[in-house]
Amino acid sequence: MSEVAITRNGSMDRYEARIGDQLAGFAEYILAKNLIVFTHTEVQPAFEGQGVGGALAQFAVDDVRAHGARKILPLCPFIKAWLSRHPENNDLLYGAPASNVTD
Repeated sequence: MSEVAITRNGSMDRYEARIGDQLAGFAEYILAKNLIVFTHTEVQPAFEGQGVGGALAQFAVDDVRAHGARKILPLCPFIKAWLSRHPENNDLLYGAPASNVTD
């Protein structure tokens, strides 16, 4: 598989994964003041099973973390399942308990 290139398309409120010049998949979201709600993720059939969805989820979570202003509410079953397999991102989840770790 060619490399997956992922970008945030703010005008369409989604993250997009491309392989070459083809749209391989996307993860749609809704922005609120302190929240990003992931509503739907879709991978084109020709690219299923090639890690496109996971790459989308990782990029999106890393982007949310980098901007630091929002928590994640994963309504999309794919993003929700991906986050459950990556508990290192629990601090970004909306409604997650605060960490008990102190400096």
